[in-house]
Amino acid sequence: MGKRILLIEDNPDDEALTLRAFRKNNITDNVSVTRDGAEALDYLMCTGPHANRDPADQPSVILLDLKLPKVDGLEVLRRIRSDPRTARIPVVALTSSDEDRDRLESYHLRANSYVRKPVDFHEFMEAVKQLGLYWTTVDATPLKPPVEPKVDSQTSQYEQT
Repeated sequence: MGKRILLIEDNPDDEALTLRAFRKNNITDNVSVTRDGAEALDYLMCTGPHANRDPADQPSVILLDLKLPKVDGLEVLRRIRSDPRTARIPVVALTSSDEDRDRLESYHLRANSYVRKPVDFHEFMEAVKQLGLYWTTVDATPLKPPVEPKVDSQTSQYEQT
């Protein structure tokens, strides 16, 4: 199974364009979609209607719109980063907002990237294609902290832990 993307998007047109760009470019057929911030948190934390979802089966990357109903995208990002189950998942803010405060707050909350959705159809498709390619084929973000080798102080040799 390929890497899974969680798309958190309330605009049905942007959702359809994003999924179309992924399909057209054979990026992944493994995309889960949530349409508001509360549903996204339920999905990630395996609560509410997603209570039976395996908590170990997290997405490889999250594409997060910031202007969401129920729970704002910045609050979703804040909660993702504050929970050890989701803190290391790469999050890309994919949003129509060009407000400096949204961009700055996204990076303050440790978003991995901030991409403003292009208005032009072809530019939007290309941006989504590049995001998908990077986060599903190029990036190898570790999901667990790296293991530090131990050095034997008497022999100065590395030991595997």
